[in-house]
Parts: sequence; structure tokens; C-alpha cells
Amino acid sequence: MNGTDPAIISINAPTQVVTAKLKLWHTPEQKAELDRFCFAYRDALNYTSKVAFENKKLSSSSRIQKLVYEDLRNKFNLPSQIACSVCRQVGATYKGLWTKVKQNSKQLKAGTTKKRYKGLDNAPKYISRTAILNCPRDFGFKKEQTVSVQSLDKRIVVRYTGYNPHLEYIRSGARLGEAKLWYSKSAKQYYLLVSVHVPTPVVRPEDITRIKGCDLGQRNLAVTEDTEQKIIFYNGSATLHKSNKIAIQRKSLQKKGTRSATRKLRELSGRERRFKADKNHCITKQIVEKNTVIGMEELTHIRERTAHKRRKGKRASVKQRKANANNSRWAFAETQSFMIYKSNLIGAVYLKVDADYTSQMCRCGYTSKLNRPNGATIFRCVKCGFQIHSDIVGTRNIKSRTILIWQDYIRTGVLVRTPNVSDKEAKAERLKRYAELRWSLDTSPRALVGGV
Repeated sequence: MNGTDPAIISINAPTQVVTAKLKLWHTPEQKAELDRFCFAYRDALNYTSKVAFENKKLSSSSRIQKLVYEDLRNKFNLPSQIACSVCRQVGATYKGLWTKVKQNSKQLKAGTTKKRYKGLDNAPKYISRTAILNCPRDFGFKKEQTVSVQSLDKRIVVRYTGYNPHLEYIRSGARLGEAKLWYSKSAKQYYLLVSVHVPTPVVRPEDITRIKGCDLGQRNLAVTEDTEQKIIFYNGSATLHKSNKIAIQRKSLQKKGTRSATRKLRELSGRERRFKADKNHCITKQIVEKNTVIGMEELTHIRERTAHKRRKGKRASVKQRKANANNSRWAFAETQSFMIYKSNLIGAVYLKVDADYTSQMCRCGYTSKLNRPNGATIFRCVKCGFQIHSDIVGTRNIKSRTILIWQDYIRTGVLVRTPNVSDKEAKAERLKRYAELRWSLDTSPRALVGGV
């Protein structure tokens, strides 16, 4: 913030991007036009992907466009802007694949994996009936709640409905970004998924009234504690049970392999994902509160960091395999993303802290794996004998670290939302400061020596 008084500057970003899902009430004739357009768009994507693959797996959209633009216009009859969107989408796909190839190469050299990434062995194939549209060139909103959508020959004006708050954003003139024209096979209906830049409320440091720590898990999807020592458990046993039930049903149908089993699999497609997303929405809506600082762990690459601790394949027991399956389906990233965007919309502040030793550090400062052997639900300090639920330990340590970061912001005017885990020296310095944190003055080393 370059020395500017933080009290007169909003902590949050000026806008938050949300996706408005609009249902298009098209006629059979309009649906046929949209079908022609989406099928042509999909065929153009696959053609462009093949050309990019044959030309050294290009990821530059401008170079791809020079190779295929005329063919997209003449062979697939795509409008000029749509043809450019095809090239950009294919280029973005290849960039993502190249990133994974480079990451896999580093892991192979480091010896953390033995598997070679095969995503670029063949040209990526596009299956979904979708199309990327840009506002206002490819779509635009009109009066009486209608939208004009691009097709191969002309624009189609269709009535739409959606979530009322999202419709209000659009009516109020919020800035619009890209949109995706998406077809739902189950509903046999087209939807328009529009990116809307929503203005966020101004949040200043003096507005903050509470700091809250949030520990994410699987037995308990979330555990929170605020500065008033109010603890809330969001139990995940029922969610995990239903998720496992859906996974077992899907696995059984995949083994069966009959036509009826395949038909049932199509019905189950996405059910587990939608169920978890609904639960995560409900939980994060309760956690995020106005004028609150919410601290959470930085869990990026947590599966890779803990993979060496788990047995896999034939060496793993049945219990370990079930645990591995649950870990692979843990939707912590989705939960955190929901908390972040809801915080921006409601007027809260989110922070991420280092996840190291949050479940092993006692209130007396002693840190050891023996405090919580084998991931036990009861934390018992081997030094001072303090005993408490293990999730509460993690939540309190996260809260303490969040308070420390917030105090640094008040003092310096610089807010670090996410710790830099790539800088080992900086991380070691942060962990050293965290080791000095105590839950109460009774256990504070400074209080014991007469300090403040």
C-alpha cells in the first residue's frame, strides 16, 4: 500500500466475479439453430486441436489462428469472432497441458513420482456441446429479460430466467465478461453461464469486529473458533457416508459394463460432485460473516506433500485404500474458493496461513507428532498433559496465526493474504514466529518472564 493510511482504503478487491446461470427458454426452431452452432463449434475445436498437435503442439493462440482461421471461416462457417475464440480456447488447453508436462518432469527428476504424464501423447479431444461467447460481440442483453445469442447465420433472441440476485446484477448494469453456452443432456436445455463483475462492499480495518479460524477436514468438514471462543463443528460423517455410497454404486456399475449399467452411469454423472458442492455452499454460507477476518490453511499441493506418507497399490491395506480414495475426493479447494468469493461479496476478509504443525502444536508451545499419534481425534500433549479435541487444536492455532498476520497489517499497512511457500527462508522465519504464539497469557513465555 506504499505507506498509504490503510484506514481509508478498502481491504477487498473492488469487484468479485460470479457466474450467473441463465436458463434459455428457446423454441424448438431456436434449439435446432443452437445445436447447429454448438456442433460446428465443437468440430472446429477438434480440427484446431489436431492442427496444433501436428505443428509441434502449439500453445500460442496467435500462431494457431494463422494456421486455421481461413478453414474455420470457410469449412465450419463460423463468424470471425467465434473463430478467434476457438483458437484462444485451444491455445489455453495446450498451455495447461504443457504446464502439467513441465511439473511432471520436475517431479520425475526429484524422484517424487515414477509416472510420466501422458496428456500430450495425443491431440486433446473436445466432447461437450459448449461454445465460448464474448460480450457484446457474441451475446447481449435486451429489454423484457431477453438475451441475443450468436448462431451460425444470425443472432437469436431468447427469453431467460435465473437466480434473482444474479438477475439484479445484470439489470443494474454490472460489467460482463465471457459467457459459455452450455447444453444440459439431462434437462435437454441450453444455459448461458455469464461471468459478472459484481461491486464489493468497502471494508476498512476499523470495521472488523471479529477474527475467526477455520480448520477443514473430512470427519468434520469444518471447525471454527472466533475471538470470543465460540466453537462450531460442521460434522461431515453423513456427507462422507453418502459420498462413499455414490462412489461404490458408480464402481459397481463400471465393473458390470452392460448397456443398462452405462445408461445408469449417465444418470449418476456428476451427482457426487453436485452433492458436495451443495454441502460446501451451505457450510461456507454459515461460516462467512460480515466484518470478520477468516483464517484458513494454505492447502495447495497438500496431497503431493503427504503422498509419501501413504501406502499405495498392492502394499496398501483395504483400510488404507479407502482412506486414499477419501483423500482424493476431498473438496477442500472448492470449500476455500466458496469462502473467498462469499467473503468478498458480504464484506469479510479472508487470509491463508501456513498449515505446518497446526495439529501438533500445544498451547504450551511444545510441538510433536506424539501429541496426536496416527491422526487421533484426541490431542494429548506429552509434555504438559493438556488434552482436547484435535480439530479444536488446529482451529486455535490457525486463529492465532491469523491474529498475528492481521496485527502485522494494522502495523505496516501491508496485507499478505496467502503465504509464499516457495521461499524457504521466509517460511522458516514465519514458523519461528508461530512457535512463540500461545493461546493464553498463562502459557506465554513472555508473561512467565515478566514481559508484556
